[in-house]
Amino acid sequence: MKRKNFITLCWVSLATSMFFFFVFTDEKNLENFMLTIAISSMYSFVLGAGNWLINDFLNKKFPWSEATTKRAVISIISILLANIILVYFCNYMNFVVFQKSATTEEYFTGKYNYINWFTINIALLISAFLHAKGFMEELKKNSKKEVVEQKLIAKSANAQFESLKNQLDPHFLFNSLNVLSSLIDENPRQAQKFTASMSKIYRYVLEQKDKELVTVEDELEFAKTYCELLKTRFEDSVDFVFDVKKEDYRRFVVPLSLQLLLENCIKHNFATSSKPLIIKIYSENDTLCIENNLQVREQIKESSGIGLSNIVQRYSLLTKKNVFIEKSEDYFKVKLPVLSAKPNVVSEKINDEDKAYERAQKRVKELKSFYGNLISYCIVIPFLIILNLITSPRELWFYWPMLGWGIGLVAHGASVFAIGKGWEEKKIREILEKQNNHKY
Repeated sequence: MKRKNFITLCWVSLATSMFFFFVFTDEKNLENFMLTIAISSMYSFVLGAGNWLINDFLNKKFPWSEATTKRAVISIISILLANIILVYFCNYMNFVVFQKSATTEEYFTGKYNYINWFTINIALLISAFLHAKGFMEELKKNSKKEVVEQKLIAKSANAQFESLKNQLDPHFLFNSLNVLSSLIDENPRQAQKFTASMSKIYRYVLEQKDKELVTVEDELEFAKTYCELLKTRFEDSVDFVFDVKKEDYRRFVVPLSLQLLLENCIKHNFATSSKPLIIKIYSENDTLCIENNLQVREQIKESSGIGLSNIVQRYSLLTKKNVFIEKSEDYFKVKLPVLSAKPNVVSEKINDEDKAYERAQKRVKELKSFYGNLISYCIVIPFLIILNLITSPRELWFYWPMLGWGIGLVAHGASVFAIGKGWEEKKIREILEKQNNHKY
C-alpha cells in the first residue's frame, strides 16, 4: 500500500472512532475508547485496503484504456464478492470477537443481516469512488499522452514535408545546369535562350516551393514552359501532348510534380528523331496522368530516386489518396490525385485530435453519470433502510426502491459499458448475410 493511502486510512480510522466514541458510547473511558479505535481501524484498513488492493490489481491486469467493457464487468463482480466477504468478516470480528454481543450461531442465522447489508452498501460506495477515481486518473493520463503524441505526429509531418520541399531547390537547379552545360557545347545560341527561360522557371520554383498545393492551371503553365526548354534541347526527339479537362484547372496538385515527372521521363528513356519520346499529360477519373512510351535507356549510374519518391511522400502527408504507378511493355504512367480542397498537414492532425477529445469528453460524461447514479444508490438506499427500520421495523418497504433502482442501475451500466452490444452487432451481421445470400 502506498504511504499516502496508509495515512488517509489512519485519519479515517481516527475520525470515525472519535465520532462513534462521543456519539454512541455510553461509558466514556479509556478501555472503550481503545476498543472503538481498534474496531474503526479494522473497518477502515480491511475495507479500504482491500478495495485499494483490488483496484490496483485490476488496473495492472485490465487497464481501463485497453478493455473498458471487460474491466467494468470484472470490477462489478469483484467488488461485490470482495465487499460481501470483507463486510461479513469485519462485522463478525466486531460483534462476536470484540463486543461479544452475539455468538457465531446467532451471527449467521440472520439476526445481523440488516447491519451487514448496510455496511456492504457503505463498502460499495467506497469501492465505486475508488474505481471512478482510478478511471478518471487513467483517462486523464491517456488523454494527455494522446495530445502529446498527436502534436509530435503533426510536428514530425510538418518537418518531413518541409524537408521534402527543400529537396526541390537544389535538385531542380542541378538538373537545369546539366541541361545548360550540354547546350553550351551543342548550341550556344540555344543555351542563351535556355538561360532566359530557366530564370523564368526558377522564379516559379521559388514562388511555389513553400506551398503545399498549387492549382492544376498554374502547374500546367509551368510544365508547358519547362517542355519548351526540353524541346529546345531535344528538338524532334521529344513530343508533348496536353489534354487536361478545363474543370480540373481550379483543382489542386502538389507543386513541381509535373516537372519532376517530365524530368524522369527524359532521364530514364532514350529519344531520337526516328523513335521520338512521346509524353502525354491528360485527365482521367480525378487524376492527372503523365504517360510516356517506354524506351528504357541503360543507366550509367544508379538513379537517386528523388523525383517520384518525393511526390509520393508529399501526397501521403497531405491526403489519403494514393499516387498510382502503371508500367507495361509499351508505356509508363503515373497518376496524380487531383484534390478539390487544400488540406493542411497540421490542421488535419489537430482536427483529428479535437474529434478524439470530443469522443473522450462524451465518454467521460456517460461514465460520470453512471458513477453518480451508483454513488447516489449507495447513499440513499442505506438511508432508506435505516429510516424503514426506525419508523416501521415490522413493515419492510425498502426492498421496492432498492430493487427498482437497482434494476435501473444495472440497465444504465449495461448501456454505458456497451454490455450486450457485441451480441446485437453479431446478430445483425448474420441477418444481413442471410439476406444477401438469399438475393443471389
